[in-house]
Amino acid sequence: MKILHLSDTHGLHCQIGHLPEADVIVHSGDISHRGTEDECLDFLNWFIGLPYKHKIFVCGNHDFCLYEADGIEDLPANVHFLQDRDVTIDGVKFYGAGYLHYQNPIPSDTQVLVTHEPPRGILDREMACGIGDYGSQEILNQVFELSALRLHLFGHSHNGYGLYQKNGIIFSNAALLTSGGVEIARESRLIEFGDSVKIL
Repeated sequence: MKILHLSDTHGLHCQIGHLPEADVIVHSGDISHRGTEDECLDFLNWFIGLPYKHKIFVCGNHDFCLYEADGIEDLPANVHFLQDRDVTIDGVKFYGAGYLHYQNPIPSDTQVLVTHEPPRGILDREMACGIGDYGSQEILNQVFELSALRLHLFGHSHNGYGLYQKNGIIFSNAALLTSGGVEIARESRLIEFGDSVKIL
């Protein structure tokens, strides 16, 4: 399975150039900048139209209108808004945690975790804002207890863009904007998920 990961487009999704082929595209939140319904609908129209078999997204801290959403009506069957819920695709279990909903336990058989925030201390440096570790302690408290977890996809910390591996888990921060950025400045990340997890 090929997974294409991106995050933190902040309403600038139409600036994204070529996106590589994949089986699943995952957006880790901050689909909008001001969190309005119009911004989110604009993103959804773009996202739904992308030529991927499966599409997953979660809510970010800028996506105010989705904070407490329990679902989104009329999404196509292959578009999954994972707000404290999971979906299994070709035998792989994805779980998405709603922003600031981290008190909810993550299922222990999760193989791919999608959150907006990083775990505290992992790809979460945001020194441009005068903040050091910008991640979630609640996520950190759970992530290494998940026996099946092999991939954690997130964004939020724009300066934390990159990859990290620990205890058999690959962590991917795919925030496409730099801190204070006004344009898409980075590439999405293509990941092969199979017997092993590889960055392509």
